Amino acid sequence: MHPQTILITGATEGIGKLAAIDLAKKNSNATILIHGRNKNKLDKSVAEIKAATNNLRIEGYLADFSSMEEVRSMAKEILSKHDSIDLLINNAGAGFAAPRYGKDKTETRFAVNYLAPFLLTYLLLPAIKKAAPARIVNVASGGQSPIHFDDIMCEENFNGVTAYTRSKLAIIMFTIDLAEELKSSGITVNSLHPGTYLDTGMVRESGIKPLGTAQSGADAELYLALSPELNNVTGKYFNVMKESKAIAQAYDADSRKKLKEVGLKLTGLNDDFV
Repeated sequence: MHPQTILITGATEGIGKLAAIDLAKKNSNATILIHGRNKNKLDKSVAEIKAATNNLRIEGYLADFSSMEEVRSMAKEILSKHDSIDLLINNAGAGFAAPRYGKDKTETRFAVNYLAPFLLTYLLLPAIKKAAPARIVNVASGGQSPIHFDDIMCEENFNGVTAYTRSKLAIIMFTIDLAEELKSSGITVNSLHPGTYLDTGMVRESGIKPLGTAQSGADAELYLALSPELNNVTGKYFNVMKESKAIAQAYDADSRKKLKEVGLKLTGLNDDFV
């Protein structure tokens, strides 16, 4: 494998950290950029991944993904050091039990699971295009429910599970749209459900007994990131390592257009940029 630059968000624990370790081991020449929102955990994770892989090209980037300003600052810092990115894994997520509102006073799951990867991906797209052929992997969920555009932040009868499942449908819808936008660029964009109730902090914080290992989720992410079988596969949703179907709204072009308009407005991006 040629030297690559790889960014994994939410990589200070669980699936993201395991995926970072595996990628560093598989490609000893790669520069692995990991993101986290807690500086102490981020610094510790950088040191642990270096020690576990003998790869000293591990860099940490700090941002709270409920703040679009922090997402922008992180993207700017990354681009100041790296002009090409071969692989972006949008792994960071907020679960059922996360606080209702984040730093931007936006519903946390919608901000972290959709708005942040939407903004980050578009900001990094020039570097990803430069690295083409390149891949973008978006971590979604098998738990999906339709988005109600008249109540995008779930203000009425708030429920953390519904907010989560709507946000995960949103990232799938973004995947489909972005794949279409990039279809002639040499960049593939796919999403996946990494597994049901895996042994991660997010699941345990929700009070749910884990049903599978975090490593199995990391293996699924790496399949989408590295498998030669997927060289020309784009715009698809995978249930772990098997191509599958999301719920119907994901394939509705009008709904995806509305969602993109929301994303552009709430992140401060505009049509001229994208």
